[in-house]
Amino acid sequence: MSRIGKLPVNLPSGVTVNVAKDNVVSVKGPLGEMHQKVDPDIEVCVEDNVLVLKRPTESKRHKSMHGLYRALLFNMVDGVTKGYKIEMEVVGVGYKAEAKGQILEMALGFSHEIHFQLPNEVKVEAKTEKRANPIITLTSCDKQLIGQVAAKIRSFRKPEPYKGKGIRFVGEQLRRKAGKSANVK
Repeated sequence: MSRIGKLPVNLPSGVTVNVAKDNVVSVKGPLGEMHQKVDPDIEVCVEDNVLVLKRPTESKRHKSMHGLYRALLFNMVDGVTKGYKIEMEVVGVGYKAEAKGQILEMALGFSHEIHFQLPNEVKVEAKTEKRANPIITLTSCDKQLIGQVAAKIRSFRKPEPYKGKGIRFVGEQLRRKAGKSANVK
């Protein structure tokens, strides 16, 4: 039995789960609604505010699908109740970030500003305080989408190992390298 797949998903109050005939699971909660198509071999059951997934055989494919879809459905339930939040820090002299609606404008040391259009499901907020690095805060109920957007933003200017300049996650530890050392004889 899959260690992840066999765990039931408890549904908090205010969350409704609907399973359609074509195995599309809809999860609706206070923060939004999400849909996920589940493999036809995996059976999804809702009993007494508990979501349970069952697989037909012990084959490797069924075991992997069992754990995968349980994790995806758990993330959906967690997302529509609590939501997900990612904070990123822009480090560097003259580096700026500003949110204008669903467009994130960043000055990252290039000859031009970068304008990044975010999906409607992701909300962005950029906060700049005096003598502090700008902080970009992303919030969404979709864990996969918010992670993908954060990775895309980080790819515009990854933190470099010598001075640490770039976009990094808040609390991320960077491996720093020593710069050139003069070889004095």
